[in-house]
Amino acid sequence: MSSATPIHRAPDDPASRQALALAGVFQAASLVDELARNGHADQRPWETLMQATVDTSPPSFEAIYGGHPNNLRQGLELLEALVGRKQGSPVIMRYGFSLILLMSKLRKNPDMLDALGESLDRIQHQAAHFGATHENVIANLGETYQETLSTFKHRIVVQGDPTMLQSPMMPERVRACLLAGVRFALLWHQQGGRRWKLMFQRSALRRALDDLR
Repeated sequence: MSSATPIHRAPDDPASRQALALAGVFQAASLVDELARNGHADQRPWETLMQATVDTSPPSFEAIYGGHPNNLRQGLELLEALVGRKQGSPVIMRYGFSLILLMSKLRKNPDMLDALGESLDRIQHQAAHFGATHENVIANLGETYQETLSTFKHRIVVQGDPTMLQSPMMPERVRACLLAGVRFALLWHQQGGRRWKLMFQRSALRRALDDLR
């Protein structure tokens, strides 16, 4: 998957871009749940999230998620269930909205934003050499999350199999995934996404999701 050669141009309308960014948030929430319960996550959505997190200067909007909406399909399906008021996993929903809350707190903390940006710039160089999903890169992403976002009073408590959560590299993978979720939450806000819109503009979001099928 190459973020430098998009194969599917992102839609220009704000609602569709917000839907794609929000799908990244809920894809991260879903993968956190999978990792915590089962110890593994599907390769395509995992690679999409990690590449998006380490690529701090993508050449285009669609390059962020690897050039095709199907790279965010897992998140898009969760979002469809949300706007359709279907029964979804309450744990995944809690993770997703907690990531949005963390993003809002991060935006109000310029010092942390600067520290996060500097750390991700260093990790980007490492990822260019080893690859976005290399253990060293994931370890540094996890450490970055722990030193920044996890210091907020509001912390995301991950539920799952205690044995799985304590296995080698699992805490780092979970934290890296949470960091990816905040990255997409920031993208969602940059595209005009707001929490109140999730309550009062469901029809616009639903139409955007229909167009992305």
